[in-house]
Amino acid sequence: MRRRRPVTGPITTDGYPTSDGRPMAETDHHRLLMTALIESLTDHFAADNDTYVSGNLLVFYEEGNRRRHVSPDVMVAFDVPKHLRLHYKTWVEGKGPDVVIELTSATTKREDRTKKWKLYQDVLKVPEYFLFDPFGDYLNPRFQGYRLVRGEYQEMKFAGGRLRSRKLGLELEAVEDDLRLFDPRTGAFVPLRSERVAAEEKRAEAERLRRLRAEAENDRLRSELQELKRKLAGG
Repeated sequence: MRRRRPVTGPITTDGYPTSDGRPMAETDHHRLLMTALIESLTDHFAADNDTYVSGNLLVFYEEGNRRRHVSPDVMVAFDVPKHLRLHYKTWVEGKGPDVVIELTSATTKREDRTKKWKLYQDVLKVPEYFLFDPFGDYLNPRFQGYRLVRGEYQEMKFAGGRLRSRKLGLELEAVEDDLRLFDPRTGAFVPLRSERVAAEEKRAEAERLRRLRAEAENDRLRSELQELKRKLAGG
């Protein structure tokens, strides 16, 4: 999504930088969309300790060369331990990402469609590569997906307005200016983190009201029982 510049930013003790010194995203919308996708994927695979979800993280692909790196907007790697990383080294992890999503624009068109394309296809051999142009700057259709077949990317076909990711087990759909994840097993979109929080708060409130009603009912029954006892004692 972003133009490449010389490596800058903090250098770790192993000699590899943790930042390339460039802005996280092209626009506020790109940044918010990137964050939403990372959060949704992280939550979706929360129970899988061997699925790593990240984004805007430097991925180094040539040992000993700290200039050989790329920073996917969103990436998912299966069969690697889930833990926090300063950066991702393919020779340490034993593989590259399985899925990459780039939030593209006219400004980053050349990089996303040529340099990154060839890197993901020929070097990292990323099985699935998705491009989303939220403002429709140049992509038509503005959401496209590619699957690595015999070493070359082949365009995915839409089904019901969505592209199916075999790796994720999910379908992806452009909804207005957003990119949403659809789970065919549940027949619903993967909730955004804000939606999960709202749903949890709603459930907690419903449980609180249920307890209050139960306590009120218990109080009523106790009161009726005490009244009955008084009547029996007076009779």
